[in-house]
Amino acid sequence: MGLTTFVRSFRPSAPQVFISLLIAGLGWLSGQALSSIDQDLRIMYTEYTLGATDLAHISADVMRYRNTIIRALEADSPKDFARVTESLPAQRARIQHAVDRYAAAGLRVSRSGRSEPEDIEAVRRSLDQYFSVASTTVQLLTQEWASVSPTEREAIRRKAEEHASDNGGPKMIQVSLALDRLLDTVADVAKDMRDEGTKTIQRTSLLLVGGSFFIAFLNLFLTRQRGESSRQSAGPDEPESNPRHHPIPLPLSDDTPQPALRPE
Repeated sequence: MGLTTFVRSFRPSAPQVFISLLIAGLGWLSGQALSSIDQDLRIMYTEYTLGATDLAHISADVMRYRNTIIRALEADSPKDFARVTESLPAQRARIQHAVDRYAAAGLRVSRSGRSEPEDIEAVRRSLDQYFSVASTTVQLLTQEWASVSPTEREAIRRKAEEHASDNGGPKMIQVSLALDRLLDTVADVAKDMRDEGTKTIQRTSLLLVGGSFFIAFLNLFLTRQRGESSRQSAGPDEPESNPRHHPIPLPLSDDTPQPALRPE
């Protein structure tokens, strides 16, 4: 019952409403800024920290794929060749899946002009070219072990080794360069996001400090103005407490003393 009466009788003044709106607006702006920073931090972790880790794994998997091709060239029997090359499809699928997973994230362009979409496409093209060369090498080695003639087998092996050296090596270098360029772009974009977050924090801090001082000053100013207005409005209606300012009552007509008669 008391709460209902209080709510019904509560009538905030215009200055109170204005200050409350200022405080609410300042809190809302601060919340939006903190939400933006939190989102940027999540993006930096999920798409860049983990993304850079995936790129490092891609580089390691490509090197492992390259070593598998070299081991296939050094195989001494068809059985060893089949055992070595049976893992190549799984390795290739893992590399391509990692690239696709990174490309599915929100790719950006840095302030310096470095583009993640362009760099990830360059990585894909270089990988496709390298896998094409590696597949040709594996096909030549398969023909070698399927051949019956030792002379033909030796010629096919020499051709496979030359193909892997002349074509596979340069394509492997292109893959490494494309991955390095993509990593540099990732670092550049992450730096831009960090700088933007730092600026947002600085702007929010200045807004909070400046807004707090402004609201405090405004509250003091409005309180003083309200107090002066109250005293001015209450002054003429209140009786003076000083008795010296009370009016002297005039005597009634019956109580007025008669003047003394002078003797003639």
